[in-house]
Amino acid sequence: MRAVVQRVSTASVVVDEETVGAIGPGLCVLVGVTHGDDEAVARQLAAKLWTLRLFDDADGRMGLGADQIGAELLVVSQFTLYGDTRKGRRPSWTAAAPGPVAEPLVEEVVGELRRLGATVATGRFGAMMQLALVNDGPTTVLVEVPPAGG
Repeated sequence: MRAVVQRVSTASVVVDEETVGAIGPGLCVLVGVTHGDDEAVARQLAAKLWTLRLFDDADGRMGLGADQIGAELLVVSQFTLYGDTRKGRRPSWTAAAPGPVAEPLVEEVVGELRRLGATVATGRFGAMMQLALVNDGPTTVLVEVPPAGG
């Protein structure tokens, strides 16, 4: 699994002119699923996201995780994170897991985050979404958890 994580002041996702998810200060997380990912990988990604030290501590360094400050998370499925642009100008999506595989794994990430104590908002899987956010920093990192056996 792959996630693009942005520290945000605020973030929201809209589907068909309806806000389906919104957070205040926290992390906006775009999640992509590839072949071979499973529930264990999803739980590992969730644990990493919840404890990733992207928030300033008393010394002004990124020393605190969302778990330590109660930051909210907005999780949005994003199959395009596995777009391959090495050849030509049109990305290939073959590395992205199909919807019936990816959707339950994104839901597992969200469920595990909630089990860990996180407040989580989400987009709507498979929908055309408009994402708005204010990147705080700006701070953006790529987090990857290899597929099982990978």
